[in-house]
Amino acid sequence: MSDPTPAAAAPAPDRFAQFAAAIVDAANGRVTPVGALPGELAFDVEADVIVEVCAALRDDPRLRFEVLTDLSGIDYLTYGRDEWNTHDATGTGFSRGVAGRYRAEAPPADAPAATTPERRFAVVYHLLSIEANRRVRLRAYCAPGEPPMIDSVVDVWSGANWFEREVFDLFGVLFRGHPDLRRILTDYGFIGHPFRKDFPLIGHVEVRYDPEKRRVVYEPVSIEARVLVPRVIRDDHRYEAALSARSAPAAPPAPGKPNG
Repeated sequence: MSDPTPAAAAPAPDRFAQFAAAIVDAANGRVTPVGALPGELAFDVEADVIVEVCAALRDDPRLRFEVLTDLSGIDYLTYGRDEWNTHDATGTGFSRGVAGRYRAEAPPADAPAATTPERRFAVVYHLLSIEANRRVRLRAYCAPGEPPMIDSVVDVWSGANWFEREVFDLFGVLFRGHPDLRRILTDYGFIGHPFRKDFPLIGHVEVRYDPEKRRVVYEPVSIEARVLVPRVIRDDHRYEAALSARSAPAAPPAPGKPNG
């Protein structure tokens, strides 16, 4: 009598999906999954619950996101728009330096909702769970208005202190509850926030040492903005067929025939 056919092995549980479900459960459904690369976890979080959600992900025994590896800001001012008002040019490279009349007047119809002023600034949190060997990315949009503002997570991860100071310095985002929110990269008297997309590339002021005053002085920028434009190839006489043939090198002699 032949042996019975072995039963098919049960499929292995999807541990990645289980971990993602545990994150949603720990946050009490206050996170929304967003698109990410394969193997990555990313969620949107409302700004008013960012501290509670972060604390829950840190303390949940299934997750243990005890390390904040990075915290950064994003300015979505021109997200989804190209600076060349044409479909024939790339949205990167030289076209990024074009301004004024070449800039698109309005975002395309399929641009994401993040281009609206109410969702201009966002803060991104990169978390690491050493115990589970997993990473997750959270994004929270700042409340609308100027200046943009969001609650600090220093009480959840003390390492967020300098990260939040950097985002404040470069993007102008205020972190409510931060113990020492001041600039960390730019000068004390610096005006503006360099990473905002409406900040001029040449800045507002320039610094030099005045030998008469014997001190460093700040003055309005004296250089003009440099606009980079792609090289344009024109169809003129340089590309005529006759000229090209005349400038072409002579063909080598056929094998076996002497020159002359």
